Amino acid sequence: MSRLVVLIVLLCSLSPAALGQAPNPSKPPGEQEKALMAAEQSFVDAARKGDAAFFKRILTEDFFLVGFDGQLADRQEMIDQLSDPGFSLVPYNMKVMSVTDGVAIVTYDVVLRVPPEQDQGPPPRYQHFSTVWVKQRDAWRMKFQQRTASHWGDW
Repeated sequence: MSRLVVLIVLLCSLSPAALGQAPNPSKPPGEQEKALMAAEQSFVDAARKGDAAFFKRILTEDFFLVGFDGQLADRQEMIDQLSDPGFSLVPYNMKVMSVTDGVAIVTYDVVLRVPPEQDQGPPPRYQHFSTVWVKQRDAWRMKFQQRTASHWGDW
């Protein structure tokens, strides 16, 4: 399991520039890319609403999260964290990297706002999210997410 997490983190850190490939801005997203961007947007919308039922349905049983501070959280901790409304994410620069037919990584930047009553020292406002999605049966489910602070001190 730890090897899988290390592999996923390494894959998330690869960029087209690191692979020596220039991104192709003229290529329209395919059906898989559109489906995964929509799935990630559904995650963002559910986080805003505090939709615990959505997270119970979309997270795999062995889901793990690595927070911006490097702390590891499991499925239930993620559900608990996002079950209250008001977790505001504004995503931008979303990209999809296909790993295999049934595995893909969605990576994007966010502006994060947490309501003042929830702040215990607010998290970094600007973060980068990388989410691993796996296809189980005919549905995409979230298996892993890593959040990285983009600009320390901007909160």
